Amino acid sequence: MPDDTLPSKRPQALILGSGDRKPELIPAARQLRPDIERFVDVVLEDFAYQEDLSGLDADLAIVLGGDGSILRAARQMAHHQIPVLGVNLGKLGFLADIPPKGVVSALEKYVAGKFHLVNHLMMRVEIFHGCECVANVLALNEAAILGGPPFNIQRIGLVVDGKQATVYSCDGLIISTPVGSTAHNLSAGGPIVRKDVDAFVISPISPHTLTVRPIVDTADRVYEFVVDEPNESTSLVVDGQKIVKLTASHRIQISRAEPVFQLIEVSGRNYYRTLREKLGWRGEFKSAKKK
Repeated sequence: MPDDTLPSKRPQALILGSGDRKPELIPAARQLRPDIERFVDVVLEDFAYQEDLSGLDADLAIVLGGDGSILRAARQMAHHQIPVLGVNLGKLGFLADIPPKGVVSALEKYVAGKFHLVNHLMMRVEIFHGCECVANVLALNEAAILGGPPFNIQRIGLVVDGKQATVYSCDGLIISTPVGSTAHNLSAGGPIVRKDVDAFVISPISPHTLTVRPIVDTADRVYEFVVDEPNESTSLVVDGQKIVKLTASHRIQISRAEPVFQLIEVSGRNYYRTLREKLGWRGEFKSAKKK
């Protein structure tokens, strides 16, 4: 049985994609549009992520590209998140896992109600300078404290719910959602966390102490980070976007965001199938030999 029902009217859709960064996406979108319009009415097309979506009444956003395009779409929708159908025109794509040749099948299943709407945890990232909040952003994948030149070790303090936890000596630190656990976190040796688990992953990058390992903890806590002696280029990067250059006077607070990212999953796609295909997992079960 489907988890969600559609409105009785013909679905209203947005088409989004990173045409400003990948010009080849625009002709691909033009080729797909007739198939898309067989099933939905397109009320907006934006290939530069510049439109204000807050006042639009749409049932879904069809995002063309890869996971980077979906991150940009989530940032553009901000607190007005609508369900996303991700079409993979890139290389990897954990979120955008529908190939172009599968668009018709996916939309057929969507309009027939044969889909699941999966809510994904988002994080709220607040940056304080002294007592003043200087930035407040949403993240779908991760927030990362990264040090550039002169590439010295960073000392990053962690406080959880107002209680001191530890001070990391490392090259940087990644705080990821379950969705983000297969991104930079995975590259840094962090664990894969199933996407429907309400948890954050804290993964130090190249920690100086061998006993320091990634932590998985509930998203219902408030995590605070301070860099004791940042170098001249230490920065906070959220979903690939540099937010602020950090000083010792900055505090970063991370908590569960109120909005959730909504991903449309059609039948025939599942979490472990995506991991198996995208990560190149090999091997198969062998039935026991009969005696």
